[in-house]
Amino acid sequence: MTQDVEMKEVPAAAPSNSTTAPATPSTLNRKHAPSISFSLTVASLLGFRFIERFGSRFPGLKEIASLIETGAYAREMRRIVRAVRHTMTLRRKLKPSVLSPFLAFALSPGSEPFNRLNSYLPKEDEHEMEVDTATSVTQAPAKHPLPELEVYCSLLVLIFLIDQKKYAEAKACSSSSVARLKNMNRRTVDVLASRLYAYYSLSYELTGDLAEIRSNLLALHRIATLRHDELGQETLLNLLLRNYLHYNLYDQAEKLRSKAPRFEAHSNQQFCRYLFYLGKIRTIQLEYTDAKESLLQAARKAPVAALGFRVQCNKWAIIVRLLLGEIPERTVFMQKGMENALRPYFELTNAVRIGDLELFKSVAEKFSTTFSSDRTSNLIVRLRHNVIRTGLRNISISYSRISLADVAKKLRLDSANPIADAESIVAKAIRDGAIDATLDHANGWMVSKETGDIYSTNEPQIAFNSRIAFCLNMHNEAVRALRFPPNSHKEKESAEKRRERQQQEQELAKHIAEEDDDEF
Repeated sequence: MTQDVEMKEVPAAAPSNSTTAPATPSTLNRKHAPSISFSLTVASLLGFRFIERFGSRFPGLKEIASLIETGAYAREMRRIVRAVRHTMTLRRKLKPSVLSPFLAFALSPGSEPFNRLNSYLPKEDEHEMEVDTATSVTQAPAKHPLPELEVYCSLLVLIFLIDQKKYAEAKACSSSSVARLKNMNRRTVDVLASRLYAYYSLSYELTGDLAEIRSNLLALHRIATLRHDELGQETLLNLLLRNYLHYNLYDQAEKLRSKAPRFEAHSNQQFCRYLFYLGKIRTIQLEYTDAKESLLQAARKAPVAALGFRVQCNKWAIIVRLLLGEIPERTVFMQKGMENALRPYFELTNAVRIGDLELFKSVAEKFSTTFSSDRTSNLIVRLRHNVIRTGLRNISISYSRISLADVAKKLRLDSANPIADAESIVAKAIRDGAIDATLDHANGWMVSKETGDIYSTNEPQIAFNSRIAFCLNMHNEAVRALRFPPNSHKEKESAEKRRERQQQEQELAKHIAEEDDDEF
């Protein structure tokens, strides 16, 4: 979508030797061009100066720094979003020999942010770093660094510390950086701040101290709400929900979710996370229909590269569908890259489909460690009743009349009084509508009724109605998710005027041609 927006911009008239061309105002905003031309010129010069000085040493950070500077001066959030996206591709290339000179350029050497961030980097090449810092200072010290660049440098150092598994330093770095963010009320910082919040929570989660930052996350969410930082609200709400669910505080998570302000999603990734957490909350609250819809939607909307997230969504969705009495299709377990991860749930589904209670117990014991790590053990305990009900449904379809003793034997009930348990199970299944049968208490029989034609009922109509509603909702969400360039309504008006003018010219030319023919 961002490429469509970029196509609306007019390239600079004069060619440049630099790899990053200066941004020019859009043709749709020519009347605002004089007000931002000076800022764009300053941003472009800063970007060029960085490229010329460090172009050979920073093959990726040069374009990213130029994008952030241009986006900060022009107040274009999409450029900063693109800069963050490019940073993730350079994550493996972050090294102290790259980060230290970059900090010396982006921040003022000797300043508090520079000293704080530089202290977290290892001093393996200390002599070389001192030489680079000295040359940077003598060439052009940055007297007033942009807040966006300061936050970006903090993000780079924090990512580097987490990748190096220096979690204690990462906690200290993230805490100090988040404290600095509280004093920055700039909309161009929101994108970088949301990423910093995510790694701030991750650093504490990796050390098992996630409960320590809960009050701070609540305070940050309150500040983001007051500042109308919607992207920050999305990110912090998901971090708080993850914090509560990590400690099985589902009631508190639901209270926060229900009272938090909701608005149109700005980030697809954050919206997917929100749907996943909402599905987990609804599952624990026995609202399986809503949970299934949220989990399946999260799995569909998730990026293809987010394999681990999609695996977790599918695991919970499989359990929820089994609790609803549905049997997932085999294609669900054969998705690319998920076969091994979903193997325990495939065997569990097979046991539920057959209705074999002994097989279900053996599968639950065999993969107990996997279910515990996925935090689905308590849900699998609920499935025991579904296994019994499925087996009972198969029995009612196969036999028109069967004794309760045989029902208990086929269900493999191992209780003290299996016949009485079988009678209560059959009675409850008949009351819930799971089977269409009657219970003969005097003779101890279960008499099944003949199955009627399902097409004579309203079930096909209900099924088609649900499918049509699903397709319409997906279409509406796709339309709402489209991104349009700024002032697109003005472009539409100009196009209509252009068509009217062309139509008038064609009519005039036709009229002139007709007059010429008459004269001839």
